[in-house]
Amino acid sequence: MRRLLLACLIATLGVSGLAHANANNYPRKPVKIVVSFPPGTGSDSSARFLAQKLEARFGQPFVVENRPGANSFIAAQTVAKADPDGYTLFVASNSPMATNVVQFKTLPYDPVRDFAPVARLYYGAMILSVRADSPYKTVADLVAAAKVKPGKLSYGSGSASYQIATELFMKQAGITAVAIPYKGAAPAVADLAGGQVDFAMSDYLAASALSQAGKTRIIAVGGDKRLPLEPNVPTLQELGYKDYYMVNWVALFAPAKTPPAIVKKLSDATVEIISSKEAAEFVGRTNGQIFAGGSEVLRKYQLDEIQRWTKAAEIAGIPKE
Repeated sequence: MRRLLLACLIATLGVSGLAHANANNYPRKPVKIVVSFPPGTGSDSSARFLAQKLEARFGQPFVVENRPGANSFIAAQTVAKADPDGYTLFVASNSPMATNVVQFKTLPYDPVRDFAPVARLYYGAMILSVRADSPYKTVADLVAAAKVKPGKLSYGSGSASYQIATELFMKQAGITAVAIPYKGAAPAVADLAGGQVDFAMSDYLAASALSQAGKTRIIAVGGDKRLPLEPNVPTLQELGYKDYYMVNWVALFAPAKTPPAIVKKLSDATVEIISSKEAAEFVGRTNGQIFAGGSEVLRKYQLDEIQRWTKAAEIAGIPKE
């Protein structure tokens, strides 16, 4: 028995030592960072910023791979099924990691059990946009038109999060509209500019270029304060939509069972990078806010967010698909 216990102890220490050795040598080859949305979105830009900084720190390429579509199922499954060795990571928004739990009866992945939380990155308020030449100059104009033509207007839905956020707004406004699904906020706003839909919720980055080019107009902010770069645009709370608060957040995850020592190494590096003045300036250009935090902070936040989005969907009256 003593020999057996000794053998088990030696084996355990050997595995532990190997894990730490692997972490000390990590990374020894290129690391892939998967993003579930196309280029031009907040998740994509933050992934590329982080990849550049991690590559400079560790001396190995960190390569961003966009896998959009299917409500982020494709990207999430890619990471969930990857080898848990630290060489496949996921820069994910609230959509695949919280909102999809609320939106769908079944998922081809588990956003909690299939992933190891690494670090929080930033959050940003959603915005509501219309075409620049739209007759709807304000939220009040949009709501009035929708009441005259119930169910006739359409909105672009770049993800489950944007659909819930839009339906919650419409529920409070007492209007209805048709949801047109897209692979991300950027193509939804592009079609808004082209006249295929009447309005759209998105992150600021997805809408800013078209807004600045005079193709779309931002008419409201979904957060609790006005955006520094759009000081004349009111929040929906200011316009009477009590307690309306919809923001996107972005965080870094790894496959479940990734060695804790590697997760910690990535977490420590990411928190330091995202806490820098350069990161704050980068995120500030997209009207975002840094909210750095390590693995435990991210896990608690993710679970809290699942509950918050569940409540929002219930209030909006959105059944699971």
